[in-house]
Amino acid sequence: MARLSGKTCMVTGAARGIGASIGDALLREGGNVVYADLDDQITTIAGKAEDRARAQAGRALGVKLDVTDRKQVRAGIECAVSEFGALHVMFNNAGINKPMNFLDVTEDNWNLIMKVNGLGVLIGMQEAAKQMISQGTGGKIINTASIAGRQGYDNIAPYCASKFSVISLTQSGARALARHNITVNGFSPGVVATPLWEQLDKDLMAIGASERPGQAMSEFSAGILRGRAATPDDITGTTTFLASSDSDYMTGQIMMIDGGMVLV
Repeated sequence: MARLSGKTCMVTGAARGIGASIGDALLREGGNVVYADLDDQITTIAGKAEDRARAQAGRALGVKLDVTDRKQVRAGIECAVSEFGALHVMFNNAGINKPMNFLDVTEDNWNLIMKVNGLGVLIGMQEAAKQMISQGTGGKIINTASIAGRQGYDNIAPYCASKFSVISLTQSGARALARHNITVNGFSPGVVATPLWEQLDKDLMAIGASERPGQAMSEFSAGILRGRAATPDDITGTTTFLASSDSDYMTGQIMMIDGGMVLV
């Protein structure tokens, strides 16, 4: 039997990149997957994912929502429960980055990044946990951190702060929710070849932190022991493990999936 057969999983930031790959992998393991994103095309994206996974038992649903709006997150979870009967796994994956050199960071830049990457994760954790508690079934909450949550970088300081907060929220949530049979874990990607990194490359050029296309990714990737940047599919073996019963005895942990970029 597929590892997630009969389980309902919700993934935020699922329109593309890591989030879409997480959702696709969960579908292949038989999970019913709610693809949640601000993208207007999220319903179409979810439908195409379901078509690709047709041989498996999983079904897909697309829900448009803003992770910083509690009412929208709650409504998205209610939609998932209405469609599939329960919520068993919540991936708080949606995130944003907008590089600025350290001395140029503004309040607007800080507030935007912290709101999505910090508050958005907190809201997702809280609303998922409330649903899981009401079901009485326990559950799994999984948060997307980053190597930037393990050390600071000079031109993405608010992003680093936000990902440090994801790690602390994961630990706090694990302590708070253990008595409800809810585990809370996370994972920290390094350099991943996704649209986010393509935009990051352009943004770093715009602020003078790099000079040519691809330079930022190349320089960030130089110290990776595995010798290359990751693809989203390099991440999903771990994320599916965290969603499955194989990880039932883990909680409060952050798994590094960075190819050996940061050793902690």
